[in-house]
Amino acid sequence: MRLAADAVRVSVPATAGNLGPGFDALGMALGVSDEIEVRAVATSSVTMEIEGEGADTLPRDETHLVVRALREALDHVGASQVGLAIRAVNRIPHGRGLGSSAAAVVAGISAARGLIAEPEALSAEVALDIATRFEGHPDNAAPAIYGGATAAWTDGSGAHAVPLQVAAEIETAVLIPRSVLPTQQARSVLPALVPHKDAAFNAGRAALLVNALAGRPEDLFAATEDRLHQGYRAEVMVAAPAMIAHLRAQGLGAVVSGAGPSVLVLGTDLASHGLGTGAVHWAEGIGGESWRCVHTVERVPGATSTRV
Repeated sequence: MRLAADAVRVSVPATAGNLGPGFDALGMALGVSDEIEVRAVATSSVTMEIEGEGADTLPRDETHLVVRALREALDHVGASQVGLAIRAVNRIPHGRGLGSSAAAVVAGISAARGLIAEPEALSAEVALDIATRFEGHPDNAAPAIYGGATAAWTDGSGAHAVPLQVAAEIETAVLIPRSVLPTQQARSVLPALVPHKDAAFNAGRAALLVNALAGRPEDLFAATEDRLHQGYRAEVMVAAPAMIAHLRAQGLGAVVSGAGPSVLVLGTDLASHGLGTGAVHWAEGIGGESWRCVHTVERVPGATSTRV
């Protein structure tokens, strides 16, 4: 397949995985996005400019996730590999459970989609399957691609996802601490086996959550309970459990965002609870942290790519 464009601009949202009980399955796009611009150049080299998150630490060569995913997507459709000049503006915090790695992977795939002559060859379904091979699970990649809230799963044929209905009155707020927690460390404390009663508990809560999102916000508090991962991860993230306890004492549906240590709140009229975008002064010191908030009211679209 040939390339049909020299440059493409991509936007990909942050995401919260799990949403409490939906471990590795449920996810939602959040109102902060990374943007990248990719130009195909007539050399074999890669150059990268990075602004914002990770500017001091991320690689600027073939090992960068955006580049790896882009090249994997081009190989998938049989397109020629080219030199790349990339400019990235990273707004999604790293190491905070907001899907920054999934966003980078989806950005690379979306950039490839914008460059090739037949973008339908990298459909949402194909993009999800490629992204899941990078991520190992689809709960962040799915909302990054489809937008809104999604349920995702894998089987013998690959990764799949469906959009979930979310009532217009349901909002999200994600509270972001200063501290970071690598996903690998957060996963390392999870047990290989869990009690049957805990698995049954989460299955019921995940089903209730899907229904609550569709228009029963009064059920969000019960629907966001979890016994599969948050309790085990408490030993490696002190601040998140403290913040969750504080918020749930007010009747709010608060959960760990992805692998943490950010905290996601699902509810209505969240600004009235002091959960507007910006610094959260009332939260200073909870869990020994300073916190800032991203408040999202409307549905967040998935990744977009525009030829430039």
